[in-house]
Amino acid sequence: MTGGELTLGAVLARLDERVGEIATQAEATMEQIARLTAQLTELDRAAEEIRITRKTLLELPDPQPPAPPAPKLPDHPAYQQIMAVFAIADQPMRARQVCEAMDLTIAPNNVNNIRLKLKRLTDRGILVEIEQGLFTQPWP
Repeated sequence: MTGGELTLGAVLARLDERVGEIATQAEATMEQIARLTAQLTELDRAAEEIRITRKTLLELPDPQPPAPPAPKLPDHPAYQQIMAVFAIADQPMRARQVCEAMDLTIAPNNVNNIRLKLKRLTDRGILVEIEQGLFTQPWP
């Protein structure tokens, strides 16, 4: 045999080396597959949690907007008296009728002052003016 020829033993040794290299590569690839499988499992779990959260959120009822704060009645006692009149009234009233119910003298000055107060209460949403000069409490 010449120096360029391989002996059967050398070929077998080379094949054994190659099998060892392939086994090492296979082992590294298996470890990489295990890591990627674990990562894929984690990603699947996270995606499922997001799907469940989305489904839960879609099943929730739409939140109702917060109720607006109740209108604040002015501090002046005349407003308290006017509201007391409307609390017992069974129909809409005009400024003159409110004056009568409050036992005020039916004078233009008194009627105009009450009308202004009724308008102010309407502006605040405490009363409503259902037609020109006719006031009542809003319906709940």
